[in-house]
Amino acid sequence: QVQLVESGGGLVQPGGSLRLSCAASGSIFSINVMGWYRQAPGKQRELVAFITSEGSTNYADSVKGRFTISRDNAKNTVYLQMNTLKPEDTAVYYCKGSHGVLDYWGQGTQVTVSS
Repeated sequence: QVQLVESGGGLVQPGGSLRLSCAASGSIFSINVMGWYRQAPGKQRELVAFITSEGSTNYADSVKGRFTISRDNAKNTVYLQMNTLKPEDTAVYYCKGSHGVLDYWGQGTQVTVSS
């Protein structure tokens, strides 16, 4: 089993920055890919970014150049640095760990971008 706990969400003005953290515990050696997803009200959950165990990254077009995903293996933590935030980035952000067909989700953290 893997447990994921997100933190770092909050209210920020347009153009501001936030850094989300996802701390993993449990059988973390089994996780190959860590990702961040988000779900806005009335919309489907969407992939924001992911990072593999080798450090390869991928981003949704809507966040390229603004968001950066990274991982600290010593701390078993994945980060999402979000810059130049826009109101359309408002959503609940979820962390996901994957190993084969198994997915583990965190509880989510709210990000609200508003003036």
